[in-house]
Formats: sequence, C-alpha cells, structure tokens
Amino acid sequence: MRIELVFGDIVQEEADAIVTAANETLTGGGGVDWAVHSAAGPELAAAGAAIAPCEPGDAMATDSFGLGPRIRWVIHAVGPMWDGGAHGESGVLASCYRRVLEVADELGARTISVPAISTGIYGYPEHHAAVVAVRTMRSTPSNVGLVRLVAYDERNYDALAIAMAGDTQE
Repeated sequence: MRIELVFGDIVQEEADAIVTAANETLTGGGGVDWAVHSAAGPELAAAGAAIAPCEPGDAMATDSFGLGPRIRWVIHAVGPMWDGGAHGESGVLASCYRRVLEVADELGARTISVPAISTGIYGYPEHHAAVVAVRTMRSTPSNVGLVRLVAYDERNYDALAIAMAGDTQE
C-alpha cells in the first residue's frame, strides 16, 4: 500500500472511498463530517442512521450519494474523545484506522482518502493522532493500493508530514 499526504478538501478527492470522522449516530456532525454530509446531501444522513450506532474505534460504510461518481462510498469512522491520553485513546484511534482499511477491503476499494480522525472537536492532539494514523496504516495488511491522508490545515499537514517522515514518538 502506498500512502500519500495531500493538503486539501476531502470532498474534492477522487477515490473509491472517502473517510469521514463521524459521531456514533452517523447522521452528521461538525468539521470534516459536516463537509462530507453537506456535499453528499441528506441521503447520507438517512443511510447513516439506518446502520447506526457505530461505536468509537469502529467504522461503517454507506453509498456516497451526491459525491458520486468520482467517490463510490463514504466510510464513517468514529474516533475517541481525548481525555488526557491515559484512558486507552490511542488504542481506540488505532482500531478506527484498522477498521477503515478492513471496511475498504470489504467494499473492494483500491483507493481511499482519509482525514485526521478525532483531532477536531474530539480534542485529540494532532501530533499524537498523526503518529497513530501513520503507524497503524503502515502496519495493517490491506488490499487498498493507495491511501491519501488529506490534511485540512497547515498544522494538520505538518503533524502528518513529521509522522510520515518516521518521527513516530508519541
């Protein structure tokens, strides 16, 4: 699997699937989830509600609705709320990224675009989250050929770039 880092808007990606940092209801939230739901249309929230709840550390997929045809699926990934780091947050976040790859494999997705999960309103420190994301993606077997890590701002991009360069100290 090849992992690329890009700066941009995940809803503008061309990939078999994009990932959204969802909440347990899968009906839309803030940040990247708001952007994905806004671009995909109200059918995405209805489809999410039909398969919810999704527990932290898990991921589930729906069709992409208004994002098609350049994106076929949306993978809704629920990350952990940051609570200081001593409550298993890194394990839950790693599980989230593993599940993203497992769901992508179940779908037959060969290209996926993935945002930083849990770094917005959930408060996970960007550097720590980037290390978990890169380490987990690199160590999880998958049939996905290309993972594009999509950074939404410079701080996020810089954290992911450092993690990709191998500075993987949490």
